[in-house]
Amino acid sequence: MNKTVVITGASSGIGKALALEFAQRGYNLGLAARRLDKLEALQAEIALLPGAQNVRVETIELDVNNTHAVGPALQTLFGHLNRVDIVVVNAGVNQLTGVGKGQLQEELGLMQTNLLGAIATVNAAVEFFKTQGSGHVVGMSSLASLAPIPKQAAYCATKAGFSMYLDAAAIELKKYNIDFTKILPGFVKTDIVENMDKFPFVVSAEKAAKEMVTHIEKRRSVGVVPGYPWRLLKPVLANMPSGVWRYLK
Repeated sequence: MNKTVVITGASSGIGKALALEFAQRGYNLGLAARRLDKLEALQAEIALLPGAQNVRVETIELDVNNTHAVGPALQTLFGHLNRVDIVVVNAGVNQLTGVGKGQLQEELGLMQTNLLGAIATVNAAVEFFKTQGSGHVVGMSSLASLAPIPKQAAYCATKAGFSMYLDAAAIELKKYNIDFTKILPGFVKTDIVENMDKFPFVVSAEKAAKEMVTHIEKRRSVGVVPGYPWRLLKPVLANMPSGVWRYLK
């Protein structure tokens, strides 16, 4: 029997690449995003994939910024799918913002999507998995959760907050047979950030998705993507004294 994965923010970028990768591995899919037309186009694309003709795809329109709508929408999607094995909390945005530059609304918008929307999604998944008796929550964080990046203060804060939320939830919910995987991407080329080619060690969304799904299937607690060189650099980023960062910047 095919496993089933639900992905938020599935209409583009990493979410879309994950949907295609999971489909090629025979997973049934529940796809959620703001743009239903893009989800329907993705559904048609999946139907043409070799070996994916028997993959079931359900879609639902969802804007995670409306946190009160997240639970009901996902419960509807879960109901259509019957059993759900994995929920990938992927919906997110990025934007360069400066502190004290009149961009408070933009910073609060990042918090709403990347942190509050993500927390609402985790809660909906956990409620379902408790009833089901098991499940696997995958949270899309970032290596930016480990490093203070100028003009990315709000984004870094959202990812650091979400990482800690996932870590605490994993401990709290272990007794319910719910696993957690935290994904820490480095630089992945998507539409979310312009001029990605100028960054080091950039990988395509497709390559990143392959590595991510491997981490997910192995139920690892943390998946660093791409593995080289970021898996080696992760301890350095996590333990760098703040004074050193200020000197470097």
